[in-house]
Amino acid sequence: MKPAILIVAMSAIGSAMLAGSALADTTGKKIAFSNNYAGNSWRQAMLKSYDIVTKKAVADKVVAAADVFTTADKEVPTQAAQIQNLILQGYDAIVINASSPDALNGAIKQACDAGIVVVSFDGIVSEPCAYRVVVDFKDMGKQEVAQMAKFQPKGGNLLEIRGLAGTSIDEAIHNGILEGVKDHPEFKIVGSVTGDWDQTTAQKAVATVLPSLPEVVGVVDQGGDGYGAAQAFAAAGKPRPTIIMGNRQDELEWWKEQKAKDGYTTWSASIAPGVSTLAFWVAQQVLDGKKVPHDLLVPYLAFTQADFEAELPKIPKGSVASHEYTQQDAIDAIKANMK
Repeated sequence: MKPAILIVAMSAIGSAMLAGSALADTTGKKIAFSNNYAGNSWRQAMLKSYDIVTKKAVADKVVAAADVFTTADKEVPTQAAQIQNLILQGYDAIVINASSPDALNGAIKQACDAGIVVVSFDGIVSEPCAYRVVVDFKDMGKQEVAQMAKFQPKGGNLLEIRGLAGTSIDEAIHNGILEGVKDHPEFKIVGSVTGDWDQTTAQKAVATVLPSLPEVVGVVDQGGDGYGAAQAFAAAGKPRPTIIMGNRQDELEWWKEQKAKDGYTTWSASIAPGVSTLAFWVAQQVLDGKKVPHDLLVPYLAFTQADFEAELPKIPKGSVASHEYTQQDAIDAIKANMK
């Protein structure tokens, strides 16, 4: 590595030099981001974080390109075709938020066979050749019910709001919620709607089902739907339930208002949208020749009654609590998962 290149690399990624990362090895590499959906605040925050981090990485000549491709719909065939196009366009790596954990495996395998590094996150894929940046969504769903038991110790009826159908996230959180209810038989799920992780969609779905439900003491969900659920219950004149939140600004603001009014308590959790940047850095590390496990477990971001108000001012209006990862964060996550 030439000294001039080393100086550029070190100035671009501060502490990366401590890990001995050979940034120049990826200077000519091109990374594509295949995204299947952008229609809610979480996905918008995800794309914004990715744009901030990767634009700097390209400007600093860490990689040659970090282009984003979002499908026009949420359908698996559309994303599969997109991946095949990215293969033909000669990208060295593909970071993917997948529309299905297994239906894209054929296209993913084609990419791997072409020598392309594939890193999935959030919506992960099961194809063994791909890397996965994984949050324990099942545990998050289970924790929702465990937290609910603290706020509603007598138990009661729950409404479940599910996410984007067919994704690994939706299935994992749902299964975690079912396990949580099994551990806490004082609760019963009496209704389930699809909210697409979006406040407006969730509000409409909850409003439609509420008239047919018995009294609901709590709402378990997947993020991006808490405020919509609250609005639906209020509009229907129904008693306010304990609603698990998903780290969105409007949810936490509503929580703050309810807490000020009468001490309303709940819990909030979600994957940080900036995990897209961690997936980018993982792809860069693989391209740089680093040994990386195919599954990297990272924690979800949770807030309690004691700390959510401190986070609220940091979240842009209409957005969601996030964290943008550095290359050093990726190196640290890789090391932690190698143990």
